[in-house]
Amino acid sequence: QVQLVESGGGLVQAGGSLRLSCAASGRTFSMYNMGWFRQAPGKEREFVAVISWSGSNTYYADSVKGRFTISRDNAKNTVYLQMNSLKPEDTAVYYCAAQRFITAQPLGVTRMEYDYWGQGTQVTVSS
Repeated sequence: QVQLVESGGGLVQAGGSLRLSCAASGRTFSMYNMGWFRQAPGKEREFVAVISWSGSNTYYADSVKGRFTISRDNAKNTVYLQMNSLKPEDTAVYYCAAQRFITAQPLGVTRMEYDYWGQGTQVTVSS
C-alpha cells in the first residue's frame, strides 16, 4: 500500500504560480511512475503530467505543456507539480497518483493505469 497526500493548492490570480507537492508513505516510492490528474466541477478527471520512476522521462497534456513542470525527489518520497502562467481553466482539484513500474510499460495517461491515489488539493485560479 502506498498513501499519497497532496498539498500546496490554493487561490491564485490568473498568470500566477503554484507549486503542488505529493508526499508518499507506506511502501517503496522509487519504483513507481508518478502522475498528476485534475478534475474540474462537472468534468471528468483528466491527465495532467507524469514522471517516470527514475525521473528521466516526463510527459504532459497539451493543455499544460510549457506552463507546468513535474519533478520528483526520491530521497524525500515526494513528487512536485510547478504550475506557472495559471489560467482560470486550470481551476480543479488536483490529484497525484502512483503507477507501479513494469519494464517497458508506457507512462500512464489514463486513470485505470494507476494503482494509488491521493485525496486531492483544490486549485482555484481567478480571472
